[in-house]
Amino acid sequence: MPRVTGRERFRYWFDGTMAKGTPALIGWLGVALISMILFFGVVAYLLAPHTGDLADKGFFETLWVTFMRIMDPGALGGDDTSNVLFVAVMLGATVGGILVFSALVGVIATGLDNKIHELRKGRSRVLESGHTILLGWSEQVFIMLNELIEANASEKRAVVAVLADRDKVEMEDEIRERISDTKTTRVICRTGNLLNPHDLDIANPDRSRSIIVVPASGEESDNQVIKTLLAIANRPGRRDEPYNVVAAVHDSLSLRAAQLAGGDEAYIVDADDVASRLVVQTALQSGLSAVYTDLFDFGGDEMYMTEEPRLVGQQFGHALFAYETSSVLGLKRGERILINPPMDTVITRGDELIVIAEDDSAIRLGGRPPGVHEEVIVRPRAQRPTPRMVLMIGWNERARRIIEQLDSYLAPESGVHVAARRPGARDEIDELRPLLKNTAVVFAEAETTDRSFLERVDFSMYQHVIVLTYDHLELQAADSLTLVTLLHLRDMAERRNEKYSIVTEMRDDHNRQLAQITQTDDFIVSGKLISLLMTQISENRHLNTVFATLLDPEGSEIYLKPVEEYVRPAVRIDFYTVLEAARRRGQVAMGYRIQARASGPDHGIVLNPDKRERIRFAPGDKVIVLAED
Repeated sequence: MPRVTGRERFRYWFDGTMAKGTPALIGWLGVALISMILFFGVVAYLLAPHTGDLADKGFFETLWVTFMRIMDPGALGGDDTSNVLFVAVMLGATVGGILVFSALVGVIATGLDNKIHELRKGRSRVLESGHTILLGWSEQVFIMLNELIEANASEKRAVVAVLADRDKVEMEDEIRERISDTKTTRVICRTGNLLNPHDLDIANPDRSRSIIVVPASGEESDNQVIKTLLAIANRPGRRDEPYNVVAAVHDSLSLRAAQLAGGDEAYIVDADDVASRLVVQTALQSGLSAVYTDLFDFGGDEMYMTEEPRLVGQQFGHALFAYETSSVLGLKRGERILINPPMDTVITRGDELIVIAEDDSAIRLGGRPPGVHEEVIVRPRAQRPTPRMVLMIGWNERARRIIEQLDSYLAPESGVHVAARRPGARDEIDELRPLLKNTAVVFAEAETTDRSFLERVDFSMYQHVIVLTYDHLELQAADSLTLVTLLHLRDMAERRNEKYSIVTEMRDDHNRQLAQITQTDDFIVSGKLISLLMTQISENRHLNTVFATLLDPEGSEIYLKPVEEYVRPAVRIDFYTVLEAARRRGQVAMGYRIQARASGPDHGIVLNPDKRERIRFAPGDKVIVLAED
């Protein structure tokens, strides 16, 4: 082994100090400055004649004179030139001072530039509390931010922190471009690796209100979510109190792994399952898409849970009439969610009412409700289920689940006809047929974008059309086929004057915007709805169970039923009367749909109406109810 020399040791030590950055450089320049003052001061004191400017000057006074020449080069012009040696020494000191201070200015400027660049990297810690954290970056970030801004509109100072493996300035610029007004919400962007627990500290999760793992696109998106959940759960030095984490997986097979990774503090949305249920329910019920869109976003009325001691001991059916501008949907009893429980269910201490209200400040008990109009209430009549026909165009891994759920909703002797060209689709349908109780499935292999094939289809026999996106193709190619099919269907429906609802899937939200809805009952299921749902759950974790119950075929779901089944049309009544008519059927009325306004921006949907306002219904109008069938 070669021997280490003293020079090498000094150089190693010097390199170590220089690696400490700008403060070390300034320190070395300070050492150089002091050394120059001592060197030139001692030389001037010992060698130069003590005449002129050095007359009667002691050692420390000579050092001061030297320091002033180093600091101010102009001071040299006033020196006595008769003392040549003194002038020569001071000239050397002045030149050295110029070099040192020039270097100092450069070091400080470089240090400031590096510090600004470091700050622009977004690596400083978020010093906020009660904030919402978005982990990751995709198109869904803007949907979530818009919803959180609406949710925080009543707060004076709300904060959303975005942490992603992306340049901070780029994120800020894109947010400013897409969201012009953040109202009372301040959006903070930080750069970090989501899989690094130490980088997660930048977003300050220990003082956060909720954490949303933003859904990403690509085949590895679920694996990324699982790893991020593990990083959150295993973060060193984390708080003892559980986090409120919301995430989503695209593949149902990844659900259990994500739940294990996130633990009890994480709420995992099964995007495949939710999308399938939304496709089925919105396809079968005219106008239901607008109801779910209103419930999922923060733009209109929202769901809240509130405890009302004055209703303890009363029956649930009585609580329906307790609020004038809020609608009661069910109860939260401990960890159990009861949507539309039996009307004689007694409200006990600790129960929370699940209500729809414009804002939590609007949840106030009303006065004594007026008497209902008994003469307009229609007595319940048994309704015989009517078989329906559904056309499904396209096929993907959710198609089998969609058919199974259609079978649970449709009446006996209904039919589902499938047209698709995808390997394995016919075999899956053959396996599925023996398991279906109410539905006969017919499969035809066809090119679903072929206009000549679509022209041969008798669409008049179908009440509902579902267009699924192929999942064996690349994302943009699959969405392009769906868009082409949708354009053909809309054109044919208009030319033939045929009316049927069209529910479509889109994998890319940009493509959803291209396929803007043109008819009242058209609906596009995309990642936007999943993002809206995740944002709602982040604000109230119990809403996860509420929405899961509403989307489940078992129990009570949302239905739009003819107003003629509840009250006589053409009579001016208040909503208390509609509420009573639904209560007698074991249902909860939560709004109505005016058919004459169906083509408007709200599709004629009125959720959570003021029960005191009087309205005259017309034939064809619908009542929005929670019912078991």
